[in-house]
Amino acid sequence: MRLSQPFFQLPVLFDVACLQAEVAALPPEAWVAHPDGVPGNSAARLISAGGRETDSVHGQMLPTPWLEAMPYLRQALAGFGVVWSRSRLMRLAPGVGVPEHADINYHWHTRVRLHIPVFTRPEVRFHCDGQAVHMGAGEAWIFDNWRRHHVENRASADRIHLVADTTGTAAFWRFACGQAPPRDQWRTIVWDPKARPQLLTEADQRAPIMPAAEVQGLIDDLRAELAVAVETAEAYERAARFDGVLDSFVQDWRQLCALHGTGGRGRPEFLRLAQAVHQAAKALATGLIMRTNQASALLVLEKRVLQHLVSDEAAP
Repeated sequence: MRLSQPFFQLPVLFDVACLQAEVAALPPEAWVAHPDGVPGNSAARLISAGGRETDSVHGQMLPTPWLEAMPYLRQALAGFGVVWSRSRLMRLAPGVGVPEHADINYHWHTRVRLHIPVFTRPEVRFHCDGQAVHMGAGEAWIFDNWRRHHVENRASADRIHLVADTTGTAAFWRFACGQAPPRDQWRTIVWDPKARPQLLTEADQRAPIMPAAEVQGLIDDLRAELAVAVETAEAYERAARFDGVLDSFVQDWRQLCALHGTGGRGRPEFLRLAQAVHQAAKALATGLIMRTNQASALLVLEKRVLQHLVSDEAAP
């Protein structure tokens, strides 16, 4: 999700003691290694596909048993009134960090990650696009994860954040990115033992075939960011041809959708078109990047678009 600035702090605070007590009560088996194997990074899954021990972003999202045993965290999440996707506690060991990267996968095109720090110290710094902040315990933050970002834990203790993914409602975005009142007027969410909040979680978002309108939006977004790493006439000529390949692909995908619909019929034809555009783009992609984060244009095309055009499920 692209934002107008690297960071936004939301004007709300949470009960740090309640957060820390629930997180500290988790048993050791709740914590698992980072799915990408990043050293010193581990997580406890709170909302996952089917409520299971998985890091997949596909499927009906449900609370895990760990979250079911954490009533204040459930209350905190439910209070935002949004639909939550995959959500976890992310733990960063002392003296390590999260390497610099940009989140280019399809999942992030329409989702933002909310951070609520639980255990942290001032030496923990979150960097995004040249800016750095310390997210204090009990605060709430979002950031532009399309930009390059990284985290450093220079403290002598673990850093643990609640991180929760959402597309957000209109009210959420006004609250998150609007003009905030002075901090002494912010609301603190206190534990209400009588509350029975409804936690909204994402249904399975996969369709057998991605609709043409969504393909158009993804490709338009990519084309708007297309740039050359080195400014030469030959590079600009390849960029123009790359752009033309993407434009033609959208037109042809729209025709296949018109012919077969998006229910899964004609799946081999959709796959052939996706493979053809990949080959054509690959031949032109050297030195083509995204303007904001310098990511490879071909990699963004693969991860944000091509890998998600056709569901892995068999066609009817």
